[in-house]
Amino acid sequence: MQNPEISPRQIHNAENLPIHGNRPSVSQNRGMSLVAILLLLLAVTSCQDNDPTFRIFEKPIIFDEEREQLSLEYMKVRHGLNPEHAVIDPRMIVVHWTAVYSIEETFDIFNPVRLRGRAELQDAGALNVSAQFLVDRDGSIFRLLPDTTFARHTIGLNYMAIGIENIGGSQAPLTRAQLRANADLITWLAGKYDIEYVIGHHEYQDFQGSDVWKETDPEYLTHKVDPGPDFMKRLRRQLKPLEFKSGPD
Repeated sequence: MQNPEISPRQIHNAENLPIHGNRPSVSQNRGMSLVAILLLLLAVTSCQDNDPTFRIFEKPIIFDEEREQLSLEYMKVRHGLNPEHAVIDPRMIVVHWTAVYSIEETFDIFNPVRLRGRAELQDAGALNVSAQFLVDRDGSIFRLLPDTTFARHTIGLNYMAIGIENIGGSQAPLTRAQLRANADLITWLAGKYDIEYVIGHHEYQDFQGSDVWKETDPEYLTHKVDPGPDFMKRLRRQLKPLEFKSGPD
């Protein structure tokens, strides 16, 4: 984008005006041209800073044959499904926070194929928890798994839900940059897939007993508070034109 006060045509005309008096030296002409180029570059850079580009950085966790087999086992045992591959048809996006306060520590938790610790989840399957996307405090977006690859992040809804994890928690509330990144990412995903629902993790139990709920054990539930009503209220305000549902029909 050009500086409205300096156009290439004006620069060209300025350099080709009739000469009256002493002719500028070659070095003076070069100096004038360099100044004009620098001014244009500064104008372009300023416009780019005011309109940041939406970008997703690839940071894949392990998804090997073992993880796919554990995913298929989870889908069969927990969701009552028996697909050929561990993929989903996204109809929902679930927003989370990590309660872990760095990208690398979170990555190290999600990367192993098998779940470590967390006894309350072990009985439901050996597949490790994860999500398709991870958003850092500054709004940087990382893709951990392909959009439609199965991830274990929300009981009863994994088979249809893309998960977005955000670095933060009760001790580090999610940032404005994360709010904007989530809105941009969800808008982008909605342009690729038939997304009907956008919910916070703390709202997942609202779907229990609905047509979309698929969990074979009615007692398998965990209490969640992330990312909280305030963040979801602000996020839904930004996503209002897309008219996503926040609960079951």
